[in-house]
Amino acid sequence: MQAITLLGSTGSIGVSTLNVLAQHPDKYQVYALTANSSIDTLFAQCVQFEPKIAVMLDPQAASQLAERLAAAGVDTQVETGTQALEAVAAAAAVKYVMAAIVGAAGLLPTLAAARAGKHILLANKEALVMSGQLFMAEVAANGATLLPVDSEHNAIWQCLPMVSEQHNYQGKGIRRIILTASGGPFRDYDKAGLATVTPEQAVAHPNWSMGQKISVDSATMMNKGLEVIEAHWLFGLESEQIEVLLHRQSIIHSMVDYVDGSVLAQLGNPDMRTPIANALAWPERIESGVAPLDLVAAGRLDFAAVDFDHFPCLALAYRALNSGGTSTTILNAANEEAVAAFLDKRLKFTDIAQIISQVLEQIEPQAGDSLDEILSDDTQARILACELINQA
Repeated sequence: MQAITLLGSTGSIGVSTLNVLAQHPDKYQVYALTANSSIDTLFAQCVQFEPKIAVMLDPQAASQLAERLAAAGVDTQVETGTQALEAVAAAAAVKYVMAAIVGAAGLLPTLAAARAGKHILLANKEALVMSGQLFMAEVAANGATLLPVDSEHNAIWQCLPMVSEQHNYQGKGIRRIILTASGGPFRDYDKAGLATVTPEQAVAHPNWSMGQKISVDSATMMNKGLEVIEAHWLFGLESEQIEVLLHRQSIIHSMVDYVDGSVLAQLGNPDMRTPIANALAWPERIESGVAPLDLVAAGRLDFAAVDFDHFPCLALAYRALNSGGTSTTILNAANEEAVAAFLDKRLKFTDIAQIISQVLEQIEPQAGDSLDEILSDDTQARILACELINQA
């Protein structure tokens, strides 16, 4: 029995992870579940999986959860606050940590898991986007194992050769890696149409079921930009070796192009339980509950080059990666604030990229090799982004 902490258990990745775990009660035991304020969902999860600890960031929600669990006779200890998140991520009883908190809020507990040498199932791409150099140094220094859960990075990982030095694939015969992207709900819109899209349209992804923030990121293709940055740190490849290709069906999840002309691809139905199960069981394989892929029913696989004018957020992500230092921290912070404003209907969809661009231009990045620098630039970028949003 392997103990696991789920950071962000009430989100789409957390729910999918618990679905996989429920199929293998003889292999995995839930040690801790965490959420921000989703009381009903976390209560139901605690009743089903009986974790030792439940953490809610919102103190009032934590108090209500504790009362409901006590009334239901569930012996789960309820805690609150960021320190509690870090504690369950680093707990001695835990081997696996699913890092599925969306956004910058997931950085500190995921870092805590790295410093404690855990097997980290990384679905929180912002941990690497914000602090790639620092995070990877902590993984190496503390003997942590980093297992990618994003469908694209998990696909690449499955297609790469085993290497003695984790996360360094330079000199291994790889020409490039190709991240596939569905293009989101607005891939066929013209610029005039993009200016009038609504949050309701943006969160209606054609292929995947995801949370609101990630769905908007998919619509702008910032999500793919963050994945380019994540791939740089996960696989030790330069930006020019990381390409993005539009693939409407989301069946090929990514590819590796080798110098001998071979291209290896990982295929499957668009269901996050596949990469979750793969990372959980590595180096073995377990049932995930995902239906077998029917290529005959799929019928065809389409591909197209990315139009960076249509998806300026992707271009901004490459720009930030190439700038180095805390540029990617600044990019992520500005994006989070702009997306939140769009979801609140305080900002137009097409203004998201403009806000991010202005923030990148106005803040001088630092080296980014210390947590203080990372958090400082994250805060500075958010303040500036909010000011620009209010002026828009």
